[in-house]
Amino acid sequence: MRSRRRNRVAKSGFLLLASFLMIVPFLWALSTSFKLPGDVFAYPPRFLPDPFTADNYRNITTLIPFPRYFLNSTIVTGTIVVLNVFFGTAAAYAFAKLKFPGRDAIFFLLLLTLMVPFQVNLIPLFKMMVELHKAIPPLGADTYFGLIAPSAVSVFGIFLMRGFLRSIPDEILESARMDGASEIRVLRSIVFPLAVPGMATLAIFTFLGAWNDFLWPLIVTSSEDMRTLPLGLALLARRNNSDWGTTMAGTIVTAAPMIIIFLLMQRRFIEGLTAGAVKDGG
Repeated sequence: MRSRRRNRVAKSGFLLLASFLMIVPFLWALSTSFKLPGDVFAYPPRFLPDPFTADNYRNITTLIPFPRYFLNSTIVTGTIVVLNVFFGTAAAYAFAKLKFPGRDAIFFLLLLTLMVPFQVNLIPLFKMMVELHKAIPPLGADTYFGLIAPSAVSVFGIFLMRGFLRSIPDEILESARMDGASEIRVLRSIVFPLAVPGMATLAIFTFLGAWNDFLWPLIVTSSEDMRTLPLGLALLARRNNSDWGTTMAGTIVTAAPMIIIFLLMQRRFIEGLTAGAVKDGG
């Protein structure tokens, strides 16, 4: 009994230490964002700002078009999340619950694409977007379409949702089909409501990836009006390499939406991961 209690205390202590090590850099960045430039590297270092100033947060809106970058990131990330959740769930339903020739082989081929780094596809994707923009100016490179299209559907999302949808009893779907419901009706009225925890998990993963994406927006955009927040943050750091307070303020504002989204959806996130893991493990 004592040995079990000691193991529990040791595990709790290790988790607390690991959590502390991960959260301290963020707290230090938050503190730095409220410091004067001369206090950032003061010795001995002070964790709490003295004096306290909010000028760094005002600076990020004057040094770069921060509201425009934020709007672009919101539009691009929101659209990618919606498309990934919808198409990922629909495709996962087909692979998990429908029977058609070559189903497992197609799914296996999709999984193989996960082994190909995104960087390998950068040049072909960029050339496609350039040619598309020449043919149809509203689409292709340096447009919202060009930012969104390559990430509209992810194989990881299909894989994640397939594991979750397999936990839905086949009897429920068969009953709906016997009542005359089409597959679209089954998907809309039964699968989507039951898959909310899994969809929330996929939404969080997709949001984090799309919001933080730097490489593809850097390549596919060329105008100031189409840049996203990670590009703006890099530009801010380059223009103010000696003003770390303003750079940290931009970092905090960029990270805030991700933290808020996770806090609001953490319950669904854990439910989705648990449900998929239990089914796959069984």
